[in-house]
Amino acid sequence: MNFLFDRYISTKTELRSTTYSNYLYTWNHFIRDTFGKKKVRDVKYSDVLFFYTDLINNQGLQINTLETINTVLRPTFQLAVRDDIIRKNPVDGAYCEVKKRNGGARKTRRALTVDQQRKFMEYVAKNPFFYHWYPFFVFLLGTGCRIGEAIGIRWDDIDLENRIIDINHSLTYYQRADDSYKCEFRVSLPKTEAGNRRIPMMQQVYDVLQEEYERQKQEGFCVENVDGMTNFVFTNRFGMPHNPSAVNRAIKRIVDTHNSEEEVAAKKEKREPVMIPRFSCHIFRHTFASRFCENETNIKVIQEIMGHADVSTTMNIYAEANPDVTKSVIEKLSKNMDIF
Repeated sequence: MNFLFDRYISTKTELRSTTYSNYLYTWNHFIRDTFGKKKVRDVKYSDVLFFYTDLINNQGLQINTLETINTVLRPTFQLAVRDDIIRKNPVDGAYCEVKKRNGGARKTRRALTVDQQRKFMEYVAKNPFFYHWYPFFVFLLGTGCRIGEAIGIRWDDIDLENRIIDINHSLTYYQRADDSYKCEFRVSLPKTEAGNRRIPMMQQVYDVLQEEYERQKQEGFCVENVDGMTNFVFTNRFGMPHNPSAVNRAIKRIVDTHNSEEEVAAKKEKREPVMIPRFSCHIFRHTFASRFCENETNIKVIQEIMGHADVSTTMNIYAEANPDVTKSVIEKLSKNMDIF
């Protein structure tokens, strides 16, 4: 099977570098040293079922991760079908059966509520240890950019005069192909063709970018070079673009610190604490989309700003309504439709 996968992945020359790296990582991390050593002809549907069940029940993988593994394993076996090595694909249906046994739906990402979003940003803005993250978080929450697009944004892509942000590339951070176990930044195209887009700046984003530009004029701009690109807007204390994992660790520290301080304050004031749930940097994008959908009904506009290739992706986000928003919409409908 390992030979079959290596043959399959070598034919996928059209894959974006990020997708290629994800496929390779998934196979090497979850399949190569175990299931990948089986002979292709010997693999039955029940073998795939046992493998998937073991990953969920004994190794603690989430359904989302299993879906990624299935995305790699199924087309690998499909190549064997097309090469007449086997007659049927043994992976077909296995993922759906395991998913049904384990609750059905994949775990959904929940956007921050308005109160959680406001609480988080107010805490970052006022905290002397975390304030340096404030401009970057405002950018993420105010543009809905993917994390790779945000860490890769350059001053060359920002038109402060016309208040436009040009999204035309992304930064990835992956293990080198030379098996040195070191990671490096690489420039890639946006996730899809629709990812190439121009985002108008809202006032808050304009303000932080203007402040950052003035600060960097005094302290110096980024000189780090990644695949011929430099002048990155957001960098760490070493002058390097942010590593997505470092961003997630920072969010975790901020949330945990806030919650521990909030618990103490609430106890002193004899009230219920207002806690912020742990979340990843992708939730900034999801939160932006939710706020956008709550305030805009033109789906095509939302799709264009978000850079979704398929409008159904936009519709799925739009359908995830906030209960408070749903209530206010019904109340507004009741007032405006005098039909009873």
